[in-house]
Amino acid sequence: MKDSLKPGLRHELRFRVPESKTVPHLYPESPVFQAMPRVFATGFMVGFIEWACIEALREHLDWPREQTVGTHVNLSHAAATPPGLEVCARVHLVEVEGRRLVFEVEANDGVDVISRGTHERYVIDAEKFTRKAGQKAASAGE
Repeated sequence: MKDSLKPGLRHELRFRVPESKTVPHLYPESPVFQAMPRVFATGFMVGFIEWACIEALREHLDWPREQTVGTHVNLSHAAATPPGLEVCARVHLVEVEGRRLVFEVEANDGVDVISRGTHERYVIDAEKFTRKAGQKAASAGE
């Protein structure tokens, strides 16, 4: 982690929602999901907010050796966003405690605030993390 990784960092990310990020595409194997409305899926929204946080941090890490993983999300999903609208995530790093990072986040679709909340990430050594995940898969017989 670089010395520049401090509370106060802000980042904004914009993304035009395609059909492929709507609820039926979240789990195409699920008939239940196929019957759901074609709006920005909560799961994809969470991923979009994570993306904004990752982008906020990248230049403050020894990327790609150091990366971050999400460990906690506390986000609302207050309004539906149809495909074609542009969503904007604004993230603000409010806490750095060792490798633990906490963001306040807000996202809107140009009409409504679609999400507010917090997101926690941890700085990892990507090689070590990947090795441990591989060991876990091997011990589970995968």
